[in-house]
Amino acid sequence: MVKEGFAVSLARDAATEKDSDNPAPYEDVMIRDGSMRTSASDRIAVQFHGLAHTHLDSLAHHFVDDKMYNGYPRKDYVTMQGGATKDSIINVKEGVFTRGILMDIPRLKGLPYLEPGTPIYVEDLEAWEKQAGVKVSAGDTVFIRTGRWARRAKLGPWDTSQQAGLDASVIPWLKKRDVALLGSEASLSVRPVPSTTQVTNPDDGQPVHNFVLYALGIPLFDNCALDALSEAAAARKRWEFLLTAAPLPLRTGTGSPINPIALF
Repeated sequence: MVKEGFAVSLARDAATEKDSDNPAPYEDVMIRDGSMRTSASDRIAVQFHGLAHTHLDSLAHHFVDDKMYNGYPRKDYVTMQGGATKDSIINVKEGVFTRGILMDIPRLKGLPYLEPGTPIYVEDLEAWEKQAGVKVSAGDTVFIRTGRWARRAKLGPWDTSQQAGLDASVIPWLKKRDVALLGSEASLSVRPVPSTTQVTNPDDGQPVHNFVLYALGIPLFDNCALDALSEAAAARKRWEFLLTAAPLPLRTGTGSPINPIALF
């Protein structure tokens, strides 16, 4: 996959300013500045789940009917005292090394970005495959660009309960294509859930995000920054690349901040 050695980060810079779409910003506090003949040092802390920071969800992040992937009961394996003792992010400690594919839906539609609440359907994904000359297959990591950050840069932050993303009808397609991981610029699911999707319990509030974690065993890259990747791919007319990423080795973590790298 690597022809030039040109690297692009798919992570947002750590957002340290509180805003309406970033209620829990990164804390980056200087402990020493080196002025007393010591080395400089700082401390970082972050509540990374949510819709602000780029992170990787482990399979212990979400539950359906109080169970997680492989049917493990949450009450036995994810606790306040012990953290996640099954399906934790430690399972990805050795890292991700596979083909990545960008599906640039605003570019497909000739738009700078999708409006919040815009659903993405199977026909959109397959139209993009045809236009880009790629086909998603087993083992791939697929990134869905919606233009979220391009819109935010132009118009400012907005209510995060309104996001473009995949419609629930895409789930069988994801299963059929057997992708390894998924990523997006929010939490993957369109929000609010369209009225055409039957919502019967709270677990359906983000159906694609929740179902692929719980039932398909697909870890998720949330809140990626895909604008630079879009420009790099368009310049090369090449929408596939080597993807590498590695989480923090948190033995009982439900996820981890992450900096995925695309290499052309």
